Amino acid sequence: RQATALNHSATHLLHAALRQILGDHVTQKGSLVDRERLRFDFSHPEALSDQQLTQVANLVNQQIRDNSSVESQLTDMASAQKSGAMALFGEKYGSDVRVLTMGADRFSVELCGGTHVRRTGDIGLIIITAESGIASGVRRIEAVTGEQALSFIADADHRAKKAANLLKTNPCLLYTSPSPRDLS
Repeated sequence: RQATALNHSATHLLHAALRQILGDHVTQKGSLVDRERLRFDFSHPEALSDQQLTQVANLVNQQIRDNSSVESQLTDMASAQKSGAMALFGEKYGSDVRVLTMGADRFSVELCGGTHVRRTGDIGLIIITAESGIASGVRRIEAVTGEQALSFIADADHRAKKAANLLKTNPCLLYTSPSPRDLS
C-alpha cells in the first residue's frame, strides 16, 4: 500500500508541474497507480520536448525534496472550490469532499479520496520513464518513484558500466542527462 501511495501522491505533484510548465489547459484525463509505477494521462496538443520533460521532473523532485507535509481536509464542495481545489471533470462528488494540499506554497490542491504519503519527501524521487501520445490531444507520462526509481537508477548504472567495459572506456564518460525517451 505504501508504494502505491508514493505513486498516487506523485501524480498530484506531476499534474501541478505539468500545468505550471505547459499551461492551465493541462487537465487529467486518466491515471493508473500501483506499487510498481504510475501512469498519468493529460490534455496537451503535442509531444513534450526533452527540455519540458526535464523541467517537469525537476519541478516535481524539488517539491519532493522540500519535504512539505501533505494536508487533508474534509469540507463541502463550495468551500473546496473557493479554496482553489481542482476537481476532475465529470467525476461525481458527494456533499462532503476531501481536499488534498501538498507541496511548498500549496503547489497542488485537488479533491482526492485516495491513499497518500504524509510528507512529499516520503516519495523519495520521481523518474519519468516515458512520454507518448495516446489519442488526439491526450499525452501519457509513465514514471517510477521510491524503491522502483532507485532500482531503475541501479539498472541504468549497471548497463552503463557494462557498455563502458565493452567499449573499454570510463563509465563516467557515458553519463549524460538522458531524456525519458532515451531511458526506454
